[in-house]
Amino acid sequence: MTGTVTLVGAGPGDAGLLTLRGLRALEKADVIVADRLGARSVLAQLEAEGAVIAAEVIDVGKLPGHHPVPQDGINELLVELARAGREVVRLKGGDPFVFGRGREEQLFCEAAGVRVEVVPGVTSAVSVPAVAGIPLTHRGVAASFSVVSAHDQIEPGGSVSTSGADHTLVLLMGVSTLGHSAHVLAAGARGADCPVAIVEDGYGSGERVTVGTLGTIAQLAAAAQVRSPAVVVIGEVVRLSPFAVSLAPASADAGDATPPASAAPRRRGRSRLAAALDAGLAVDTGLVRAIDTSIRSSHSSSSRKASLS
Repeated sequence: MTGTVTLVGAGPGDAGLLTLRGLRALEKADVIVADRLGARSVLAQLEAEGAVIAAEVIDVGKLPGHHPVPQDGINELLVELARAGREVVRLKGGDPFVFGRGREEQLFCEAAGVRVEVVPGVTSAVSVPAVAGIPLTHRGVAASFSVVSAHDQIEPGGSVSTSGADHTLVLLMGVSTLGHSAHVLAAGARGADCPVAIVEDGYGSGERVTVGTLGTIAQLAAAAQVRSPAVVVIGEVVRLSPFAVSLAPASADAGDATPPASAAPRRRGRSRLAAALDAGLAVDTGLVRAIDTSIRSSHSSSSRKASLS
């Protein structure tokens, strides 16, 4: 008898944001095929809280540039397990259908005659900005938003690079291309003064927020050694964050909350596990060096002019 596959969204990594339906699927599963981001930390939290998850756990997590189990292998594994009569949960970080390749896995399983159920999850694109007090839409500030995978570099002239700061842009998987993204977007309608927030390890032990502008964020990220996983939010809504102390308010009625006294990135202590799971440095270091050189040249020129006047 063929088993079933249930695609479950684990959310951003906090077990409290796992849906009740997702929890029930985990409790009755024979085997859980788990991602790294979000999924493994949710399982660890559930175990610590006394939830009974008796299923075998198979780790197919990916690190940037290192995929020990390729996607084709994951697809075949799901079918193989289900054909063996097992109840399979494919536990994926965030939502399976938001840059999660969930529909690919569903189609592959169904083509092999395996029934698939989908349990949506809370996507990090929406939930992680909330950690920093950033709404993706806000009356009088932004009425729309886009979620973009920045794993590949943003191209100049596209809709993402030409939209204004009143349209919120969320970049996922954009840590390694941050310098390039900031450079392209600053050259577009948003301009270099457009606010940017980077939220690292949302809901994790290393949660941290770094705020700047498109013109400064690459240098700030390099100085802070920003690392993935991180969500980047670009647009006027960033000014609503209590972490945006160095930025002017987005609107007169943006809220009465008093910002923190310091604009420095905020961080909680990291666990050894979280630190071990971190990927590499956050920015395009070549572009940062070019920006730094340009700034130094500009400062030198200003100093010479001042000495001559």
